[in-house]
Amino acid sequence: MNVLATLGNGTLMDVHENMRRLLERQRAAHLAAGALSAAQRVDWLDRLIGLMVDFQSEIADAVNEDFGGRSREATLMADVFAVVSSLKLAKAGVAEWMRPELHEGIFPDAEARVEHVPLGVVGLMSPWNFPFNLTFAPLAGIVSAGNRCLIKPSEFTPVSSALMARMVASAFDPSEIAVVTGGADVAQAFASLPFDHLLFTGGGSVAKHIMRAAADNLVPVTLELGGKCPVIVSADASIADAAARIMTIKSLNAGQICLAPDYVLLPDGRVDSFVEEASKAIAAMYPTLAANPDYTSIINARHFDRLQGYLADARAKGASLVELNPAGESFDVNSYRIPPTLVIGATDDMKIMQDEIFGPLLPVRTYGAIDEAISYVNGKPTPLALYYFGGGEEEQRVLDRTRSGGVTVNDVMTHAFAENLPFGGVGPSGSGAYHGKAGFLNFSHARSIYRQSKMIEAEYMIRPPFGEAMRQFLSAAISR
Repeated sequence: MNVLATLGNGTLMDVHENMRRLLERQRAAHLAAGALSAAQRVDWLDRLIGLMVDFQSEIADAVNEDFGGRSREATLMADVFAVVSSLKLAKAGVAEWMRPELHEGIFPDAEARVEHVPLGVVGLMSPWNFPFNLTFAPLAGIVSAGNRCLIKPSEFTPVSSALMARMVASAFDPSEIAVVTGGADVAQAFASLPFDHLLFTGGGSVAKHIMRAAADNLVPVTLELGGKCPVIVSADASIADAAARIMTIKSLNAGQICLAPDYVLLPDGRVDSFVEEASKAIAAMYPTLAANPDYTSIINARHFDRLQGYLADARAKGASLVELNPAGESFDVNSYRIPPTLVIGATDDMKIMQDEIFGPLLPVRTYGAIDEAISYVNGKPTPLALYYFGGGEEEQRVLDRTRSGGVTVNDVMTHAFAENLPFGGVGPSGSGAYHGKAGFLNFSHARSIYRQSKMIEAEYMIRPPFGEAMRQFLSAAISR
């Protein structure tokens, strides 16, 4: 059930008031109950795991319907299995993560510790490309940290969003976790609520509006964005291996992934080899594309037209387009399917090299020396991920001289599968991180607690009148 329906629908002002009332209900419940125990947090995590297991078939059906065609196995892998893994890791670690950190006090018998306490109520705004993963995986950190949560999923996947609302309502009281649905106007109103923390996953252009709305209430924000994730292939790397791994992720979900490779930098003279190996990789994975249940459609007409516009612009400005279409099929325009396409000789004046692609199109450029590739990457906004194929001293040079949210060496996107590693961007690609203990810490407040010593020096140390003893102490203490 859509929680808003239980609170009453009406004008946007009514909807905003209903969401505010729900937030206040969660905050009141949080304050009344106090911090959840480890056992209570495990119970909530178990409930979330149960939802993913029990609703897995409906999840696959809902996502398929929203996309107009998406691999059932891809959904079960990315939107169910990956979420269950996140939740189980949090369940196994939460008791240890909650233990106070002991620190040295000013006096021998003083006590100093840090307790990671819940923030309160976290707002979660999730996107459409992996609707269940990017809603329920962050809950591993939010819930393990002891928070309550109000969720606003994407309006681009209405079937999935409605299912989320029904799932959550079946396992949680609205004072614990709740889902609200609606369009962009509801999302803007949602972002303006006085949460204790707000997590937004999506594009940078929308993130600016989210931050402005949150700023009115001084709400701290975690942003999981994207950007143009580069791939640098070294002269010593296997082109066949690199091409197969790159195209595996570039074709997964038809490239509609914030971590998908956005362009490839190849050594001079290796383009033809890359094209050949990329073609082989796609043919092995997708002998056909037009009706292949393993290949995903573009989410809607707007994004389909956007991608076609990139191709038209690149072609008009001199790029060579290599369509990887093993069966040479024609595509029904209403299916919103686009075959993986290499854009050879992409230049910076092309729109495809300026925007995050979010589709199965892959620009290919070349470089001479590795420093040329590094400089090119550094000349663009900091990406969510960087991928490097190679090794040795050059690998370390690339790592030392580039900046990105995360890195995978000799593969693509694998660092995000390691649930115990922090996942997040930096600068234009985001702020804050989650996954594993990093999520617990991100959605907690590190609260310092100090119990003063009973020694008489503790009482009189900083109390006037100051005498010779204080002067000698300060003289000795203020030194190199």
